[in-house]
Amino acid sequence: MSGINYEHQSPQKEKADVTMVVESTPLGSTDSNVIIGKLVLFSKSLPSRYEDWESGTRALLGKECIIGVGSIGVVYKTTFEGGISIAVKKLETLGRIRNQDEFEQEIGRLGNIQHPNLVAFQGYYWSSTMKLMLSEFVPNGNLYDNLHGLHYPGPSTSRGNSELYWSRRFKIAVGTAKALAYLHHDCRPPILHLNIKSTNILLDEKYEAKLSDYGLNKLLPILDNHGLTKFHTAVGYVAPELAQSLRLSEKCDVYSFGVILLELVTGRKPVERPTANEVVVLCEYVRELLESGLASDCLDRSLRDLVENELIQVMKLGLICTSELPSKRPSMAEVIQVLESIRNGLES
Repeated sequence: MSGINYEHQSPQKEKADVTMVVESTPLGSTDSNVIIGKLVLFSKSLPSRYEDWESGTRALLGKECIIGVGSIGVVYKTTFEGGISIAVKKLETLGRIRNQDEFEQEIGRLGNIQHPNLVAFQGYYWSSTMKLMLSEFVPNGNLYDNLHGLHYPGPSTSRGNSELYWSRRFKIAVGTAKALAYLHHDCRPPILHLNIKSTNILLDEKYEAKLSDYGLNKLLPILDNHGLTKFHTAVGYVAPELAQSLRLSEKCDVYSFGVILLELVTGRKPVERPTANEVVVLCEYVRELLESGLASDCLDRSLRDLVENELIQVMKLGLICTSELPSKRPSMAEVIQVLESIRNGLES
């Protein structure tokens, strides 16, 4: 980043509170060519001195800092002196966004969104050669790796983190549901996620859910006439109406959330390939066993605090959420009510 125009900004205010303007070289770059860049921070917990940013991001683009690859770019972990860490997403696409003003408006809107179960956006960087999104770093990785083991290629039963016992999984389900309900019902206009999958549910130090990659529709590759881009090809999670005709609604997110519930209950991946010629789709697998009276055969038997009745009720909710017809699926507000009644009913 050179010629950084550095701002510390409260996303709740329409105008930025400019605290510092500095001239320097690009983030993670040794190029001496002057590139005008702008760094805007939404969080007061982040370092306010430019020197901290320069040292903290010096190795930003090094392979050793990569912690994931998202739908729109590579994600790096950056740690500052004093131990503060953030996640930095280097954008590979700007989708339908045409210029800096549009980019800043879109990211500024995301900076206003605050919920305990959503990964908080903490700022952004813009230059003609690099666009970065800054967000809170969530330490316990994503739900997929915790459930199924790190990139384990085959069937996933009992391969995950043994600390992810049922009471934690239930809290993850509730937390994710609350995050989605907030996006659907409390944001104006409502925000559709459209990319719910277990790799986008991050877990904090207490294994509480933090949903990431929300509100990014304008930053995503534009959908073409031949189907879905790589963003919408999360195998096993995509609602049929989205896959077949690109019909977008909040019920697409409800479908994907239903798959997450089935993942939590069974410990299985959304799609598994036991052999080269065999494909097992989780929704279909669970539905068939339930209709055959074998619901308990679906449950993840590695769970050390397994409460069978509770798991089966959550499984049935997952199947309702993954109904073929969107009109048969509940809203996320209704999902929360059902989850709370399941837990309260068992506790009483």
